[in-house]
Amino acid sequence: MNISQDERQYAPATQRNREPILEVLLRVLPTTGTVLEIASGTGEHAVFFAPRLTPRKWIPSDPNPKYRASIAAWRKHLPCDNLYSPLHIDVREPVWAVEKEAPIGAPPITAIVNINMIHISPWSTCLGLIAGASRILPSGGILYLYGAFKQGGKHTAPSNAAFDEYLRTRNSEWGLRDLDDVVAAAKTQNLTLLNTYQMPANNLSVVFQRSNLAM
Repeated sequence: MNISQDERQYAPATQRNREPILEVLLRVLPTTGTVLEIASGTGEHAVFFAPRLTPRKWIPSDPNPKYRASIAAWRKHLPCDNLYSPLHIDVREPVWAVEKEAPIGAPPITAIVNINMIHISPWSTCLGLIAGASRILPSGGILYLYGAFKQGGKHTAPSNAAFDEYLRTRNSEWGLRDLDDVVAAAKTQNLTLLNTYQMPANNLSVVFQRSNLAM
């Protein structure tokens, strides 16, 4: 359909990474509850994952109204009973919309998924994501991150180094994050690194679990 007649947006990377990501999600997500997707972008991941992750529910979100319109258009194009309407969530806010009022009928959130966001946003956005996950997730809940990372302060591939340089020329606050820094920030918010998975195109799936609060 002509994009001028349809608010659906398209991200080519989605077609390439959705199957490998789904494979990891099926392995690490809790078997029940609701998955909150942060920075859903075009919505292509949401409409692909939701029907394949039943009986879990899926809540997409994005702070950009253009992307929320795209998510809604994809949801209309590919209807799915367990996919909710997109929410406006800016992770830097101290309280997210879903904390104020969850979608009607949605089970408790047991996982948060975030794909390709923290390297194209300021570090404060990564910290906001982690803080929100700590507030929302129950003990045992999962925070899943996908993207390119540095490890041990070094790039893992020349293509990642070039990508990092490109991002920083666009915005000095952007760039690939060192996995050690992300893990350290998560630890301060009672989120423990469970595992990392090598993914296509030198990306990683990074899986955290919400720890029990100290009594």
